[in-house]
Amino acid sequence: MHPPKPYKELLEILEERLRVLPDKPGETPQGNLHALWHTAAGNPLPMEEALERPLPRIDDLAVARLRSLIRRRLEGEPLAYLTGRQSFMGLDLLAGPGALIPRRETELLAEVGLSAIRECVETRGRALVLDVFTGSGNLVLAYAHHEPDADLFGVDISEEAIRLACRNALHTGHEGRVLFRVGDLLEPFDDPSFLGQVDVLTGCPPYIPEKKVGLMEPEIAGYEPKQAFAAGPFGLDLLHRLIREAPRFLRPGGVLAFEVGAGQGERIARRIDRSPEYEEIRTHPDEEGRIRVVSARRSAD
Repeated sequence: MHPPKPYKELLEILEERLRVLPDKPGETPQGNLHALWHTAAGNPLPMEEALERPLPRIDDLAVARLRSLIRRRLEGEPLAYLTGRQSFMGLDLLAGPGALIPRRETELLAEVGLSAIRECVETRGRALVLDVFTGSGNLVLAYAHHEPDADLFGVDISEEAIRLACRNALHTGHEGRVLFRVGDLLEPFDDPSFLGQVDVLTGCPPYIPEKKVGLMEPEIAGYEPKQAFAAGPFGLDLLHRLIREAPRFLRPGGVLAFEVGAGQGERIARRIDRSPEYEEIRTHPDEEGRIRVVSARRSAD
């Protein structure tokens, strides 16, 4: 079946003018057009799903909406914010400016976290899991989707992010599986139910140095919440806090896993290795060989 009009015209515009960011390589001109087309037609979908669905015929009013969406996209507004959808680990998630857009690169952390959760379930029957800096809830909801035998909690300092995470729990059908709390890092869990009891603790902390925020792509710095990626003069403040505070919550043998910025992995792994509270420190590279996830176990001592 031939693509409906004005498909060819709009695709040519996107191919000529759209700038695809390095951290969003899958957002091709065709993928953008399909996602925005379905959004204009009143059925927003994540880009991956939009590419698989036939394009509906749209009337003149919907075409006008589509052209407006394309104009905003070319001005730099993120695709996920325009469609209100983002795919992550097989989940169709809601996206909005209250939280960082889930990245494909963070699926590496999800896989490391899931592996640790499943190992715990196999040996202990159930896993207690905390996800800090939870944002839209993408990580902890992916755990809920792929592992039924876990008690799951997410926390973020942003009330707006937690509202989006709660909406995502409802949207994905996991509202009864995951509980979200608002607070600073692990502070909301500072009680006997969690201290020394957590099996797996994961998170995607902010790790961009403050001085580099102004140099980031306008599509990121101009739209996504600054507190979700800015972290002190060297980008390490919250990574160090997480490393310091996690041992109080992890049981002996419990796993800490978190995402780091490109170029930070080896330094952070050495920092953890100096602490007697951790053992089995591991680094996990992405497809290009860059360390993007660091994990460690709480020492038995």
